[in-house]
Amino acid sequence: MKKLNCLIVDDEELARKLVANYINKIPHLQVVGEATDPLEAMQVLQEQSVDLMFLDIQMPELTGVEFLRTLTHKPLVIFTTAYKEYALEGYELDVVDYLVKPFRFERFLQSVNKASKILKQSPTINTVSVVPDSKEEPIEKAKDYILVKSDFKVFRFFYKDILYIESMKEYVAYHTKEGRTLSLGSLKKLQKELPESNFMRIHKSYMVNVEFVSTLEGNMVHVEKKKIPIGTSYRSAVLKRLF
Repeated sequence: MKKLNCLIVDDEELARKLVANYINKIPHLQVVGEATDPLEAMQVLQEQSVDLMFLDIQMPELTGVEFLRTLTHKPLVIFTTAYKEYALEGYELDVVDYLVKPFRFERFLQSVNKASKILKQSPTINTVSVVPDSKEEPIEKAKDYILVKSDFKVFRFFYKDILYIESMKEYVAYHTKEGRTLSLGSLKKLQKELPESNFMRIHKSYMVNVEFVSTLEGNMVHVEKKKIPIGTSYRSAVLKRLF
């Protein structure tokens, strides 16, 4: 039997250890990642093939329910929580099962058997990053978005929708046609994370999406209706690339 790749998401170390211990007792399960919050979990989902996720609900800043709603492609999910009142909401999200802490191994095994049965009946259902059987290397789709944590939520911003990014002391502001979203961060870090083909630093306080730069006016560029200054040290590179 193919082993099911499991991801454990819980902000409590003891809870993660308990689930990992239970998983290690079941021959057809293996842990491929652990995460203390949804952002770490998203990173694992991008890097690993995950069949089954054990997801805590009550976590700081973003709940497991909120995180699950941000996912376009979901693995099978078993909720783990100390709060029974979330059960109905969990089932509305089509999760496999709902384990109320503290749960015994026998109850855990029941949930795993449910997930195994679902995957056996429909091997490709709700599975993230399934590796094809072909000997050919799978073609990896280039990442075209950034995850932004703001106001106790995680937003998925596609590169094509970001007009420009503005530095505001310890925060950065992501400007889209829908408005502005503030998040902790720095342009220096974003320069390393965002693709150069889409974005360019033009000032110590501004990074622009090159697709939206329409006009050069003196020492400023137009991005939609916004006029953004060009820093002296960036001017030569801006003119060479954009004009």
